[in-house]
Amino acid sequence: MSRSFWNSTWGLLAAANLFWAGNIVLARGLAGQVPPVALAYWRWTGAFAVAIGFAWPRLKTDLPLMMRHWKMMLVLSATGIASYNTMSYIGLISTTALNVLLLQSATPLIIIIGAYLVFRETPTTRQTLGVLVSLVGVVAIAGHGSFEVLARLRLNQGDLWVLAALTIYAFYCVMLRNRPKVHPLSFLVAAMGLGSLMLLPFMLWEFAGGARIHGGLPSYLAIAYTAVLPSFVAYLFFNRGVELIGAGRAGQSMHLMPLFGTVLAVVFLHEQFQIYHAFGIAMIATGIVLASFGTARRSHALASPTIT
Repeated sequence: MSRSFWNSTWGLLAAANLFWAGNIVLARGLAGQVPPVALAYWRWTGAFAVAIGFAWPRLKTDLPLMMRHWKMMLVLSATGIASYNTMSYIGLISTTALNVLLLQSATPLIIIIGAYLVFRETPTTRQTLGVLVSLVGVVAIAGHGSFEVLARLRLNQGDLWVLAALTIYAFYCVMLRNRPKVHPLSFLVAAMGLGSLMLLPFMLWEFAGGARIHGGLPSYLAIAYTAVLPSFVAYLFFNRGVELIGAGRAGQSMHLMPLFGTVLAVVFLHEQFQIYHAFGIAMIATGIVLASFGTARRSHALASPTIT
């Protein structure tokens, strides 16, 4: 059963995006309670502590190969682990959840553009159409089904932080194909450890400036959640999804994040489910189905490494 799920691309990607949606909801709720760099640092330090026991047998074997590819390991750790999450948390302090949902929808397009610029990977017409159809669904949800609401959306400083973070993460997704050919768990734990070390001096600088964690036990439980599900489990699932179908098609799954975010808001914030939610969900699902049949044309040999 576990092997079947490990090879279930869209099951893995859906679970990853569900956990990431929960992370966004929590991060917004923790704004003002947990400093952004501290949240990112303890998230990845905690994830590393949880994962190292599972990964150690393979990590001992794979470490020499990763050390030979230390430059790529640093690039992937800096982009996918350290920079992306920290910048997102900084942005969530001063932007709205509605704006973040809309910005998240741009990620698949950024990934497709990045794949073309770096590897000259051209998306199929069906894949591009799938992204655009999903975008319509996300915009419908973000705009509450109203052009007037959509027209009032404005980018502020927080939005720019989040948009920059998404661009960096798209680059991480594109470059994943060049990661060392090691077990995904070994790679993930090594990247988390490196990312945590990169964040340490910034966290100490933030602490020296007077930033502290407030909110008591709920804040620490929220940090624990971010360390396990959105970090260790979700990244493992998403990296596997990229390995199975490539960055462009896996990136399309990120349209599920605003979808799940809407559901979480209905359940936990008691927001009312509207007709535009149903329309948006239908469009997102249609776009994902369309994109899942598209296979990017490659001008070079770009096959992802096979890992067992």
